[in-house]
Formats: sequence, structure tokens, C-alpha cells
Amino acid sequence: MSEARTRLLGTASRLFYAEGLHSVGVDRIVNSAPVTRATFYRHFPSKDDLVVAYLTQADEAIRARMAAARAERDEPDEIVRSVARTITDALRNPGFRGCAFLNAAAEYPDPEHPVHRAVRAHRDWFLSTVTELFAAAEELDPEPAAQHFVMLRDGAMAAGCLTDPEAVCDTFLRGVEGLLSYRSHRNG
Repeated sequence: MSEARTRLLGTASRLFYAEGLHSVGVDRIVNSAPVTRATFYRHFPSKDDLVVAYLTQADEAIRARMAAARAERDEPDEIVRSVARTITDALRNPGFRGCAFLNAAAEYPDPEHPVHRAVRAHRDWFLSTVTELFAAAEELDPEPAAQHFVMLRDGAMAAGCLTDPEAVCDTFLRGVEGLLSYRSHRNG
């Protein structure tokens, strides 16, 4: 990736996450990067292409964190807990403003829009991955358990920027423990 593209994507990512996708215009990104408009359009034919690149970069980072969480543990329950801790780590970051994907979906509600499709692709992958984790943990119904996990995560992401992140993290982790305990109780 060229230096200018890297700078554009880094600048846009910071601004998009902090201020919202629609509220940050191309001129602001170009001036903050700093690059020329011609350089911007050479790398990104439209602002929507830049937004999709921003979400793709966020998706890749989450995939890497999920892979690391899976690699550092052997026991399936511990992998689920490790993934949950990566989520609480994000909630504790200064400047946390919620889930980039949920925020993007709110700004781009049309399911046919490329930005919304990028959000959907990430969420489909995330749900599939969490379903695999619950299946490995011998959950009898891994898909409903994974859907519950994702719903808990979504709530934590929304609440984490509205209230005390420590309380949100504690509540989220208790919810994950409840899922694992429920599975153990039902399977046992």
C-alpha cells in the first residue's frame, strides 16, 4: 500500500470513528491527510470506497484478534472467554465510540449499499465464527448460543460508550459466563 493511501485510510479511520461516516467529508480527509484531491481519487474512486476500505481494515483487525484469542487457548470454553475479553478490552479503550460496524449500519441502512454489504459480510463472518466456537465447546445448539453471544456483544458495544465501561464489561462477561454455564447445565 502506498504511503498516501495509508495516510488517507489512517486519517479517515480516525475521523470516521470519532465523528461519524456522513459527518466527515472528502475535503476534511484530504486536508487532514494531507494529500491532494487527485491523490484521494486515485486511491479511492469515491468516499463510499474509502468507507468500505475503512470497514475492511476494521474487519481484518477483528479477525486477527479472534485468531490470536483462538491460538492462545486450548479449551473451547477458554477460547470463548478469551474472545469475550478482546471485546471488553476494546470497550475500555479511551475514545471508545461503539462498534464501527453497528455505527456504519445506522448511517447506511440500505441493504444494497456497498457499505451496508460490508457490514453484513463482517457480521455474517463473526456469527459463523462464534457459532464454531460454541460448537467446539459442545453446545447442543451452537447457533442460538452464538446469536445470544453476539446480542450480548452488541449491547455491550452500545452501552460501553454511554455509561461506565467497567460496569458494562462486568455485565457482558457475566452474560458470557451464563451462556457457558447454561450449556454445561443442559449438557451435563
